[in-house]
Amino acid sequence: MENIIALKDLQEARALFGTHDENIKLIEKEFGVTVVARADTLKVQGEQKGVQLASRLLEELILTLRSGGAIKKHEIIYAIKVVKEDETRDVHSIYLDRIEVSSKRQYVTPKSKGQKEYVDAIRKNDIVFCIGPAGTGKTYLAMAMAVNALKKQLVSRIILTRPAVEAGESLGYLPGDLYEKVSPYTRPLYDALYDMMEVDKIKDYTERGIIEVAPLAYMRGRTLNDSFIIMDEAQNSTPEQMKMFLTRLGFDSKTVITGDVTQSDLPSNKTSGLEQVRTILKDIEGIAFVYLKGEDVVRHELVQQIIRAYDRLNVK
Repeated sequence: MENIIALKDLQEARALFGTHDENIKLIEKEFGVTVVARADTLKVQGEQKGVQLASRLLEELILTLRSGGAIKKHEIIYAIKVVKEDETRDVHSIYLDRIEVSSKRQYVTPKSKGQKEYVDAIRKNDIVFCIGPAGTGKTYLAMAMAVNALKKQLVSRIILTRPAVEAGESLGYLPGDLYEKVSPYTRPLYDALYDMMEVDKIKDYTERGIIEVAPLAYMRGRTLNDSFIIMDEAQNSTPEQMKMFLTRLGFDSKTVITGDVTQSDLPSNKTSGLEQVRTILKDIEGIAFVYLKGEDVVRHELVQQIIRAYDRLNVK
């Protein structure tokens, strides 16, 4: 089978093909097709199913380019996954959803159908629970939305919190000030933050209380107005802690709770607050639950190959 796709000009073809034609080579390999550029057209050749899927993907990528989006190799990888999962999915709407952060990294975009639904849920709801395995962008996208809300002055501060169950002891007995006590537990939150904002700005905002990082226990008794609040690793919260945290929400605030219910570090005799809350709050308007899956994992392609290699050997 053969299909012809029209291009605007040579510059569009270069952007589509990528450095050393890496984008097209990847598409050819994944769909078992041959893609040839001739003047202002692309010729896609191969078996019918492969040609149909490859053509669909190429048309979506062209729409992304024409709407001002950029195409990188790692985004092609996730676009291929999306098209294979759902032939009718408009991939360009995912990649054109730009979450503006700071001048360091101009914007963040969702990389999968699930991530796009997650971002949209945060926009539409005041409380969002995102449940899924590691690597699905739960914390990263929540942080991007928080930085974006602060940038647009939709909130006046960002509050980041996380249960500190690994210590096995009260934080009050640990050495150092509050930052030093909780730093090991909030490192993933800072990693995401440092990827989106300049170090000096983070330091300034932290000193002024615009960005606040605190263990979950320090949320008790507070009312958090005009804030974007992120609770990470929520599977390590108890039902009592989860209730306490959710009732901290004040006016003009938004809360995102992330976690993986399969990775709780709580003692075996304790129920996870994240596991319990799925039943208690599932029907309340204004509260959304988003479930990310394996296909939403966003990692370097070599990491994905490493994981698959270990899975074949059944290594946990």
